[in-house]
Amino acid sequence: MTVLRLLVVLVVGIQGALGPMALAQAPAGGGAGEPQTQAGPAAPALGAPPAPAAAEPTPEEREFAALLADLQRYGTLGADELRREQQAMVQAVAKTRSDVMRVRLAVLHTLARQSPQDDQRALQLLETVAKANPGNPTLKQLAAILQAQIAERVRAVRDEQAKSEAALQKLEALRAMERSLLRDRVRSGGGGGGAGSGGN
Repeated sequence: MTVLRLLVVLVVGIQGALGPMALAQAPAGGGAGEPQTQAGPAAPALGAPPAPAAAEPTPEEREFAALLADLQRYGTLGADELRREQQAMVQAVAKTRSDVMRVRLAVLHTLARQSPQDDQRALQLLETVAKANPGNPTLKQLAAILQAQIAERVRAVRDEQAKSEAALQKLEALRAMERSLLRDRVRSGGGGGGAGSGGN
């Protein structure tokens, strides 16, 4: 599924952005005339500043990582589980009005799709998040990407429906023409048969 593949790319990108920087090379140890009897890590120079500790993720980063994990988990759920998650998230959005919850509900709408209106509900939720001011820029970007993906799918479905309806109309027109030809053939054949029997 396109949306899930996109989320995987986003997760990898975020993990790469939050990963540790490349380690600096340690200073060389030992003087020029000293024999090297054993290879080992060089002792740090006196007074050198300690290596900076990895920065703790911010609450927004933790919240976003939890969101991506949930969106990936939704893709593995069955229909009944999706409906339960969808119902629970509808209540959560009504209570919290949280943009993160709106994104969760939007994705659940598109996966469950219990009615044709679910995609439209998802688009409205994502538009609200994408245009939120102020808002988490990363979350707004994710909402905009998902919105574009869903809108493209909606257009593709509409195009397929239009093609199917056009094909059905052509088929019905051909059937109507065939019925008309059969009626004309029956009428002309019936008239000829009556004349022949009268001659006998």
